[in-house]
Amino acid sequence: MLLNKLKSSFPDIVFEPGKTFVWSPKSGHVIYKDDLSQDDEVASWSLLHEVGHALLGHNNYESDFQLLTLEVAAWDKAKELAKQFGYKIDSEHIEDCLDTYREWLYQRSTCPHCTSASLQQDNHTYSCFNCGTVWHVSSSRMCRPYRRTHTPLRPVA
Repeated sequence: MLLNKLKSSFPDIVFEPGKTFVWSPKSGHVIYKDDLSQDDEVASWSLLHEVGHALLGHNNYESDFQLLTLEVAAWDKAKELAKQFGYKIDSEHIEDCLDTYREWLYQRSTCPHCTSASLQQDNHTYSCFNCGTVWHVSSSRMCRPYRRTHTPLRPVA
């Protein structure tokens, strides 16, 4: 089974059963679905992806775009690991996963006033270069991308 191979190949990584697949930089654990089946290839790909995060030392990110970059790197590492352990990850699956991050980033970075693509100022703040609107977003990447306007809205010219 893949999990056993990963455990023996990477003894410094702690593997912990849970409800979903996730790399926890805080605890240094790769959490995997505790109902992991040997025949579930998508689960195997997810496990390889989270191990990719662990091996690459992904501990934090400073911006939403950097998070997307880390996700791409973890999938690249997962493809390497898949080859090493005799698996092949479907490229469509990878793109579907990355599309969720791309859509999340797009929604967060779109100005709630004039709908221009905008730039992130810090972990929680975006600012529109077109109309000057500033809005705050949640630090959670798991929640719906609400945008709370911070500055008074100016009419778009």
